[in-house]
Amino acid sequence: MRVALGLSKTLKEAIRFYDVISRFDYLPATPTLFNSGTRHPQMSSCYLLTISEDSLEGIYKSITDCAKLSKFSGGIGIDWTCVRASGSLIKGTNGLSNGVIPFLKVFDSSVHAVNQGGKRKGAAAVYMEPWHGDIESFLELRNNTGSDERRTHNLNLALWIPDLFMKRVEQDGKWSLFCPSKTPELRQSYGKEFDDFYETAEKAGKALKEVSARTLYAKMMNVLAETGNGWLCFKDKANLRSAQTAQAGNVIHSSNLCTEILEVTCPQETAVCNLGSVNLSSFVTADSKFDFERLKSVVNTAVEFLDRVVDINFYPTGEAHESNRKWRPVGLGIMGLQDAFFKLRLPFTSPAAKALSAQISETIYYQAITTSVRLAEELGTFPGFKESRYVDGQLQVQLAAELQAVHPELHYDWQELAEQVRRKGIRNSLLIAIAPTATIASIVGSYESIEPQISNFFKRETLSGEFLQVNRYLIHDLKRMGLWNSSLRSEIIGSDGSIQNIRSIPEELKELYKTVWEVSQKDLIEMAVARSTFICQSQSLNLFMENPNIGKLSSMYMYAW
Repeated sequence: MRVALGLSKTLKEAIRFYDVISRFDYLPATPTLFNSGTRHPQMSSCYLLTISEDSLEGIYKSITDCAKLSKFSGGIGIDWTCVRASGSLIKGTNGLSNGVIPFLKVFDSSVHAVNQGGKRKGAAAVYMEPWHGDIESFLELRNNTGSDERRTHNLNLALWIPDLFMKRVEQDGKWSLFCPSKTPELRQSYGKEFDDFYETAEKAGKALKEVSARTLYAKMMNVLAETGNGWLCFKDKANLRSAQTAQAGNVIHSSNLCTEILEVTCPQETAVCNLGSVNLSSFVTADSKFDFERLKSVVNTAVEFLDRVVDINFYPTGEAHESNRKWRPVGLGIMGLQDAFFKLRLPFTSPAAKALSAQISETIYYQAITTSVRLAEELGTFPGFKESRYVDGQLQVQLAAELQAVHPELHYDWQELAEQVRRKGIRNSLLIAIAPTATIASIVGSYESIEPQISNFFKRETLSGEFLQVNRYLIHDLKRMGLWNSSLRSEIIGSDGSIQNIRSIPEELKELYKTVWEVSQKDLIEMAVARSTFICQSQSLNLFMENPNIGKLSSMYMYAW
């Protein structure tokens, strides 16, 4: 009720919103639950920023800004690519720079010191593009061996990969490393423009070093396998598919901790996003149908109250307020996809499940755009509208048709909707982002986000303690069949939560209740591709591999690219 009242203008509004969230049809993200209705209503989940400039003042200002944002429960994504490489000239002293690594050590200590409102650990993802001269040292930051002064155990590492790098890996070509102070245009460009700048810089002899692209890629995969860090985001597609990047100078430099937020950043604008997720488990009817009409109704309410956050939010920095006022982005996601499939008796990667997954995402995006157009008519469009791709009537469906090879079946008139947006405007520059939903999925009792179940029995550890998680759908089926007993329970636990090798369980249940370790990761990638046609930011997609090696990981990421 506090959350509903904090986001409402009238008692009638509060009751309408309370009804939706109390039924667990939709739930705002954790910072909104923490802070709505409090003295400091910082309800945004994610902040993206860049180092404001390559100077002591710029670096320490950005570290201070991150501390302020983290204090009020914000997760951080920050691009450090602009900081000059080690060995580069410092004009003010005529000395040589120590590069980015020592400053990241300082930032690491800051993230550790400032937790999220005393409620959970501070969290930051540091992004770097692979052409930076310090990229090899960057990849070593989470290693458990080596000099501790060059290790950052509290930071998460992420890579902002241009297509040209992946092409060089495919071709087994050379890859050049540069200092950003000598090639600032590389960071401010993407797509063909980046390729041209990069190849010109190579020909001009500006490279600090030349390495094998495959050797560097293998090192990235090795870091992923050993530490789980160094996740990959693809720079060119992120920019080419964004509504915010229509004009020169508007560039996305990073994502956030969970890789679902893609927004323009610059020294004057710290990108902000307010998140919430629809609980798909709530929309399966008693006769095993998916209720798309009720889904539309809930999306309508969710978008209204996500947009409301922009106006009443507490902003820890002026740059965050400026960005959110200009772009008004929100991130509506989903959780409980696995629950919906269990209730509908659909194996996660079956053709029917894949088709339903895409149709759900299409319906949510269509209704979110429709609601945002209505809000624009009532309250005005976002101030940056004329700088966006909406001016040309380009929604994600149109952009995907140009830039994506795989296209799911469409169920709505997207040309008509795009024309409405072009004529009437839209309230929010961005609307859809699929977050991991770790906390709020636990609150509503559903499986997280868009992922298959981890295990039929497992233990979850949080700051509050340890919790046993069981697959209640499986247990219900086993009880219905008269198979459930203490002996079978012990057998499932002894199999690490898998039922695939238990003879007494029917094949139908084995197929339905596969864990994520037992489904094709290729299928998960393909489901994500189909879903991405209807996502204007991104989706936090975990991939699971029990015995990772460089060959398997490199193939998996190359396929995803």
